[in-house]
Amino acid sequence: MKIRSTALVKGFRQSAPYLHTHRGKTMVIMLNGEAIAADNFRNIVNDIALLNSLGIRIVLVFGARPQINASLELAGIVSQYHKGRRITDQVTLNYVKQSAGSVLLDLTARFSMGLNNTPMAGAKINVVSGNFVTAQPLGVVDGIDYCHSGRIRRVDVEGINQQLDQRAIVLVGPVASSVTGECFNLPSEEIATHIAIRLEADKLIGFCSEQGIVDAKGHTMPELLLTDAEDLLQSKRQQEASPSATSRFLEGAIAACKAGIPRCHLLSYHQDGALIQELFSYDGIGTQLAHAQVEQFRRATIDDIGGIISLIRPLEQDGILVRRSREQLEQEIENFILIEKDGLIIACAALYCFEQEKMAEMACVAVHTDYRTGCRGVQLLKYLAQHAKQQGIEQLFVLTTHSQHWFQEQGFVEIGLDQLPAKKQQLYNYQRRSKMLAIKL
Repeated sequence: MKIRSTALVKGFRQSAPYLHTHRGKTMVIMLNGEAIAADNFRNIVNDIALLNSLGIRIVLVFGARPQINASLELAGIVSQYHKGRRITDQVTLNYVKQSAGSVLLDLTARFSMGLNNTPMAGAKINVVSGNFVTAQPLGVVDGIDYCHSGRIRRVDVEGINQQLDQRAIVLVGPVASSVTGECFNLPSEEIATHIAIRLEADKLIGFCSEQGIVDAKGHTMPELLLTDAEDLLQSKRQQEASPSATSRFLEGAIAACKAGIPRCHLLSYHQDGALIQELFSYDGIGTQLAHAQVEQFRRATIDDIGGIISLIRPLEQDGILVRRSREQLEQEIENFILIEKDGLIIACAALYCFEQEKMAEMACVAVHTDYRTGCRGVQLLKYLAQHAKQQGIEQLFVLTTHSQHWFQEQGFVEIGLDQLPAKKQQLYNYQRRSKMLAIKL
């Protein structure tokens, strides 16, 4: 009797590669005041605690902008701004410190929970805050004195790493001290970006009200390249009266990517589990900003044998692909082209050239089950066709038992056995009775 695995088991197995990938990595999470005020705040804290328990090094930079605004409004104080930055006079600073301090205590309390009926049960998380950031005043700009609004002067990288090495979550707020003992109000996005760069973090993660960055049709953009992000930020600056959470994150993420941070992620603080889905699923749920495309085409190496086998074995068992032994794969590995995403092989295909006839066979096409709704097969076909043309190949052919219509949709036409290269004719398996199709390049 065959028992199907549960969704929990399947999801856990799919996340396994990411568990290995993320363990020991440093992530800077930017938790703005809007996220802290959201109904989903408790779940976000639980998920951050889970990341910590999985061996991920976390610096949590929190903001308190809406909390500060509410406090000032209650006191009847109207903040003054210049070039999008709050002018923090002494009276305003007192309310900034009160609001930031209150958020700091709330966060610490949340991470200290250990009730048996909560996700925090038995977590015993050590949360550390301190003078990890040294500030300096913004000074006078255009004749405007920013008073206690400041910018970063120094980040205590050694101190932060010492705490991370002890598996503590480092908590950094929007108020920092200067060498003169004064306090300054800093944007949390600026702090998070600087810390990520100085720590050479693996990821910078932020939150906004939407599910990442959405296009004109309201669809989430799963991936955004650096150049596109810069254009989008410029457009938002022209449209927005004051910078949104998305714009503030984009500005920091662009700077982080330019400084070498591999990935920046923007998620919704309304969506329960968004952080976990983004980091531990194949396609994620928010928007990922990267310097280059996340999915890369490359030639296979001997180290990729295991990944290729995991892709093709299910198709071999179903009779869709001809079975290839590990030894055969090792001998033919140079013929394989892969699509790789975050270190995982999600698709493969092989190209066998018959130079004398100026023909090439596209074979062993396999796409991971979670990516078959995309266009990876078409992308592989185009990539191999271009590669074949560069080698002087004029015609590409395939042998298939199950995918004849798909190849016909791509422009292939059915051919006879006598139209194949002579060597391939000799190897034709009459028991499989594969259909033969070809396309001119």
